Amino acid sequence: MSSAAKTAGKGSIRRLLYPGVRVKRYLAVVALGFFLVGFGIGVALATRRIRFELLHHLLFSGIVGVGLALVAFGSWKLWRSVNEGVGSSRWTSRFYSRHLARGPKVVALGGGTGLPAVLRGLKEYTGNLTAVVTVADNGGSSGRLRGSLGILPPGDIRNCMVALADTEPLMERLFQYRFEEGELAGHSFGNLFLAAMEEAAGDFVSGLRASSHVLAVRGRVLPATLDQVELKAELNDGRIVIGESQIGRSPSRIQRVWMEPKNARPLQETIEAIRAADLIVLGPGSLYTSVIPNLLVQEVALEIQKSRALVVYVANVMTQPGETSHFSLEDHVDAITRILGPNVIDVVLINDRKVPASIASRYLEEGAEPVTARSPSKKGKGPHLVHDDLLLEDGVARHDPEKLARSLLKTLNQFHPKWSEGHFFDSLWLDSRLRERKS
Repeated sequence: MSSAAKTAGKGSIRRLLYPGVRVKRYLAVVALGFFLVGFGIGVALATRRIRFELLHHLLFSGIVGVGLALVAFGSWKLWRSVNEGVGSSRWTSRFYSRHLARGPKVVALGGGTGLPAVLRGLKEYTGNLTAVVTVADNGGSSGRLRGSLGILPPGDIRNCMVALADTEPLMERLFQYRFEEGELAGHSFGNLFLAAMEEAAGDFVSGLRASSHVLAVRGRVLPATLDQVELKAELNDGRIVIGESQIGRSPSRIQRVWMEPKNARPLQETIEAIRAADLIVLGPGSLYTSVIPNLLVQEVALEIQKSRALVVYVANVMTQPGETSHFSLEDHVDAITRILGPNVIDVVLINDRKVPASIASRYLEEGAEPVTARSPSKKGKGPHLVHDDLLLEDGVARHDPEKLARSLLKTLNQFHPKWSEGHFFDSLWLDSRLRERKS
């Protein structure tokens, strides 16, 4: 433990002894109780040979009884005082975090709104979560902050931190609050907070760690790279589109994407997390602007190729107009395979619940349609295809975080049972946790 942590710990203990905290008085009551218990036993031993056995029993029972009552009362009041001072939610959170440390090691890569859905569900089953987030965003508030301050785009990182946060709803609403008027119009408070944290902490990663502490984040959120990168795409008609926000609105089918500089370096923490992972999750999310940009960091792709973890691609529920118009499931997988190479994706997870007609028709008007497989996967060729009900019906066709988490962990148990080697009881705990959450 660092000297700073030790100093902070001693300071926290000293604060419990401040006037008005109601700790010292109850410690004194407990001490008095133990004294009376000891005194009562001493008196009983001293008077056990006297003829008046009644007096002997009365002295022993009375003094010891009063002492035990004082110990019980003082302990109860002391617990209430400490609990009020520290906060019961913090105690609960600490024990729960230790509980979740038994879960599998998961690395999830993506961005946009898809990655937070994965994180929000999985954080209820494991505390060993690492989110690797794309930093190619050049639109909206993130793009403006990137241009004016030269920082990494914070938007997707903010969304993932909020998804992993174990904080009160007020804090979550605060980080997602977006200004509507004045010079700050369009900026979210969370983006500004992360920008300020980078300045205060000295660098972006230190700022993320400090922000994670504020939000009580379960797991880690890491940028795919600390380099300022730019995403580019070549369309079928030969045109070159520059920038994540423009690629997402491509007027023609995307032929390939790449990132400049091509030698962008990942964080060492990201590499270590991938090497230690039991499960690597790609998607859901925008194919070319959220999922693939992480894989264009060459060392990240190389480590995934070498990893012994189960690699799962979570297919989108719907196609995205412009970016993946009329894409089948195979088109999505092929685009990732061109980057990672064959036989890297072990399992493809796809929603098999039909999107309600009222919702599907609205998407169809915008040029989006459900992602479906063209034909059944051939035995022994390509990744395993797993169909499951992953749909959240809330007026929008998207993944249900809870359903998605359960499906991912069941897939891990089915296709990579060796993950539990050396963690037999942890795997039993995970199975019981899945049954408990389902019920």
